Amino acid sequence: MIGRIATLTLAMVLAASANAGHKEGHVDVKLGPLSERATFGAKVFSDNCAQCHGDNGSGSDKGPPLIHSIYNPGHHSNESIIRAISNGVRQHHWPYGDMPAQKQIAFMQVPALIEYIRELQAINGIKTQQHKM
Repeated sequence: MIGRIATLTLAMVLAASANAGHKEGHVDVKLGPLSERATFGAKVFSDNCAQCHGDNGSGSDKGPPLIHSIYNPGHHSNESIIRAISNGVRQHHWPYGDMPAQKQIAFMQVPALIEYIRELQAINGIKTQQHKM
């Protein structure tokens, strides 16, 4: 029983320390091989998104990490990413303020950008989870 309590306590401490990084707006992102389309999306991301969302979607003091389970496809669909890029989005998960529309990102670049985000999420173990309200 004591061993089980110690294991649960350790798990809670580790989870709390992992979540601390999320609250601070940064996560460690593992990199891996990307498809050709996602490699192009990485350049689009670097040129347009990284200044707020951090290198490889890791987050910064200006914007949340996109390589985070809250952005899994079951909660934030590809369509929601398209709408956020096209129209901007009101603050709702993080304390960074509203995201303005990113009109400089060409319509033809968006699929590659999404592919990049989704492939990085997969590399980092983020899977589609059914959204629960």
